[in-house]
Amino acid sequence: MFDKAVEWFERMYKTGLMPDEVTYSAVLDVYAMLGKVEEVLSLYEKGRASGWKPDPIAFSVLGKMFGEAGDYDGIRYVLQEMKSVGVEPNLVVYNTLLEAMGKAGKPGLARSLFEEMVGAGVVPNEKTLTALVKIYGKARWGRDALGLWERMRSNGWPMDFILYNTLLSMCADLGLEEEAEKLFGDMKGSDSKCMPDSWSYTAMLNIYGSGGKVEKAVSMFEEMLRLRVKLNVMGCTCLIQCLGKAKRIEDVVRVYGVSMDKGVQPDDRLCGCLLSVVSFCENDVEVGMILGCLERANPSLVAFVKLLGEEDVHLERIKEEFKQILNAVALEVRRPFCNCLIDICRKRNLHERAHELLYCGIVYGLYPGLHSKTAKEWTLNLRSLSVGAAQTAFEEWMGAVSKVMDREEPLPQLFSAHAGAGTHKFSEGLANALDSHLKKLGAPFTPSEEKAGSFVATREELTSWVQSNVQSLAVSA
Repeated sequence: MFDKAVEWFERMYKTGLMPDEVTYSAVLDVYAMLGKVEEVLSLYEKGRASGWKPDPIAFSVLGKMFGEAGDYDGIRYVLQEMKSVGVEPNLVVYNTLLEAMGKAGKPGLARSLFEEMVGAGVVPNEKTLTALVKIYGKARWGRDALGLWERMRSNGWPMDFILYNTLLSMCADLGLEEEAEKLFGDMKGSDSKCMPDSWSYTAMLNIYGSGGKVEKAVSMFEEMLRLRVKLNVMGCTCLIQCLGKAKRIEDVVRVYGVSMDKGVQPDDRLCGCLLSVVSFCENDVEVGMILGCLERANPSLVAFVKLLGEEDVHLERIKEEFKQILNAVALEVRRPFCNCLIDICRKRNLHERAHELLYCGIVYGLYPGLHSKTAKEWTLNLRSLSVGAAQTAFEEWMGAVSKVMDREEPLPQLFSAHAGAGTHKFSEGLANALDSHLKKLGAPFTPSEEKAGSFVATREELTSWVQSNVQSLAVSA
């Protein structure tokens, strides 16, 4: 149908008929939907040259097109054109441009545009406010988002459950527990159109789970059951992760069973979550309980976990079986799966197997950028690894340094290990775990004064330490 619209429009031009304002705007929209950016701009310029004055709809089309492409220069062009033509933006145009600013990654300009809109007397609607909250959340501007919420309440601006849920999701991402509780309480006290739904409860489970507030998370889950709020796989995953970290294994099994009975379909993320819980288990009975849950969702993964504990299984088989596991799951969970499996091996004192899994992960491209070398510095980037995987990678790295020393090859002056500095309020901090591990080993790495979450050692310090610890650093080739 879009192609037909373009065909009839081109016929108009050939017959000498001049399109009116409505026709120009409609065809601009058609071209934009077809992704024909050059045709849109050409038609716009042709129309302007013929005396056509674009209306707000036309500018909304242009803004949306540039926004989809994340083209900030294009968005700025729209704003300049509107001023030159003397067209005052209406609510639809402002909403479109705000969404475009978000896609272009310009939170500061989005805020300025919003203030311009309010200053011009245009009252924002739910769509406006939701778009702005999403922009602030993505930029991690929690203070601005919560300040906007206060303005909504004081000005009586319209709010719906989508807007509330967007705010709750942002609080979950930033670890703003107190603020989320206030929002959730507001939703409960509002009219029926803003009452908490499944996603509202999921956001609260995420917040409590991330903060280790086990009792609050369990209470929220029980409330969902009591009020018959539909459970979803994301909420189930958040709660199980929380209970697993607290080593409440029986509660994990109960929550998983209830969720399955309520119709929750386990996905790869939930399977990864259960896999991580295995690494928290203290004995074989607990391991069996969690693997029993996982068996219902991914029996092949359970078989592989059991295979890791068999002594007579060689690397080639591990490599092949692991490849099949990875091919069967979504791309985004492959590295977390590998991290969890390494953690499980270390928990069960299968250190050689942990090193084999790390090797497989590197071979299959799960850890790009793990190592980097220059003549002056060797770097180990651990930011995408779990605690157990990071410890394993560090041991491998030191083993490699030992071999270079044995071959009497040159070493750089500086060695650095980067664990990163978490931005989430509730972040466990891989850097803290790595710091403890380095101290336990007596390794001469000290926190970097220039970069948070990084540890550095000089060549002289490290070579002396490696020589005295060569036996403990022996790892599989």
